[in-house]
Amino acid sequence: MVTILLMKAKVDKDTCIGCGLCPDICPEIFQMDDDGKAIAYKPDVPENLADSAQDAESQCPVNAITVQ
Repeated sequence: MVTILLMKAKVDKDTCIGCGLCPDICPEIFQMDDDGKAIAYKPDVPENLADSAQDAESQCPVNAITVQ
């Protein structure tokens, strides 16, 4: 039996400045909420989106994203 561990994406909404970069980079995981802040609307990151989600994390100008 093989267990595949999914990565989890989180956005710290207190830190987020609402720049919109993360949904531009990885729209399959991130989107903007009604309050103008980013959310990880699909927090379970599948393997095929891991690079894109981590790219969004690394490019966030205020380090509001965590992908682990």
